[in-house]
Amino acid sequence: MMKKTGLLFCMFFLTAMSFAQQKTVDSWTDGKYVTVNGAKLYVVTVGTGDPLIFIAGGPGGAHPGLRSFDALAASNHQLIYFDAFGRGKSDTAKLVTEYSLQRDIEDIEGLRKALKLDKISLLGHSYGGLVAQGYALKYPSNVSHLILANTFHSYAMWQENDDNSNHEIKTNYPEVWAELMKIREQGAVSSDDLHQEIYGKVPYGFLYAYNPDKFTGRGRKPYPNSMNTKLYYQMVGRDGDFYVGGDIGTFDFRKQLKDLKMPVLIMGGRFDRVATPWMMVKYKEYCPQAEFVMFEKSGHNPQVEEPEKEFPIINAFLKK
Repeated sequence: MMKKTGLLFCMFFLTAMSFAQQKTVDSWTDGKYVTVNGAKLYVVTVGTGDPLIFIAGGPGGAHPGLRSFDALAASNHQLIYFDAFGRGKSDTAKLVTEYSLQRDIEDIEGLRKALKLDKISLLGHSYGGLVAQGYALKYPSNVSHLILANTFHSYAMWQENDDNSNHEIKTNYPEVWAELMKIREQGAVSSDDLHQEIYGKVPYGFLYAYNPDKFTGRGRKPYPNSMNTKLYYQMVGRDGDFYVGGDIGTFDFRKQLKDLKMPVLIMGGRFDRVATPWMMVKYKEYCPQAEFVMFEKSGHNPQVEEPEKEFPIINAFLKK
């Protein structure tokens, strides 16, 4: 996930990283469309070598925010970014009920087949980690390496994200919290426009960063449909920023993670107030065979705050 902190919190995320794009591959113009489960998905590829598919967060976020991982291409990896169904430049659903975690999982298998790939490595960031875990559990023979970045193992962890984020806002932005409570007492819920607007008064970096200065916008042009809020609230529930519902209110991988046979790398950030460290470290119990790394000077995005430490770890892991 990346929790909503405003009109389109993910847009802050995407803009803040300035998309970290290589000049030779532009997310706006250099992708191609492939048909997956009846929908056209937009795919951008960087580099050559072993395929590594990136799954973006949200739910509802497009791929450009993950372009900060581009440097990995220099180590003989083919980086495959894509806009999932309903996001970015890909097709959107006629009915919001078409969006689901299971659809996202099946679309990874469809994407693998459409790109004519054999085994794939996956990197799921935030909500994308749910898709990556679900895929690896359902299609283990297709996964070479599994990387879970700042993600969630269960609905209980996602609810902790809600609870902790709201505690932090109440404690540090009491004036925003007072506004929020006023409209909630009148019946407003997370998916209401005014509720989102008030949430937007909390800076992205407050909940997501160790060093908020690294998430300052640099004027890139907006990416199409960079955050689909209708999809987001379909997946997390109408009041999903307080009480998780929908698909997010029921998923739970905790008992299954120990059965994963492929190499698994799990990464967290010490200052992540969303994928909270106290629940992140429980992956050590649920997936004891995995390599676990906590980045001490990062929030929700170590690829932005500590790439000099994260990328060598990923490259070494992918050689296993």
